[in-house]
Amino acid sequence: MKKLFASVAATALFVGGASVAYADHHKEMSDKKDIVDTAASNDSFSTLVTAVTEAGLVDALKGDGPFTVFAPTNDAFAALPDGTVETLLMDENIDQLQAILKLHVVSGKIKSGDIAEGTTEVETLGGETIDVVNTDGTITVGGAEVIMADVYTSNGVIHAIDGVILPE
Repeated sequence: MKKLFASVAATALFVGGASVAYADHHKEMSDKKDIVDTAASNDSFSTLVTAVTEAGLVDALKGDGPFTVFAPTNDAFAALPDGTVETLLMDENIDQLQAILKLHVVSGKIKSGDIAEGTTEVETLGGETIDVVNTDGTITVGGAEVIMADVYTSNGVIHAIDGVILPE
């Protein structure tokens, strides 16, 4: 998947159990689910959906947007040290969980084709900046690689990433 963004017109994206051609993003946005429902319909994001729910961020991500979400997969969460996810999901750690999740959300709709070659800093909903790096079509965000790009939703776009972005 190193050349994720080459030949985008021919790329098919896996969304909620169905293959959706890239050109479908031109369909009326009201046909699509919001960010939360789109993520919930894909088993690869069940840990993220649980975390967003526990952190009380569901309503925010169901808002009008548009938002760009760099969504860690279940495998990304599983790669964290043992017990990290369980600890973050504890009531007393909700503030820390929210801060981590907000590092994965940017206001506005950033499509893969919008990401220029080189490094760009973007401000997250948490008010911190993260680096988005495009090196010959390979995109990394906060050090995590985009492994599935441009999943369009009614209120933004999701890019699946292979790591969890943590505060510095």
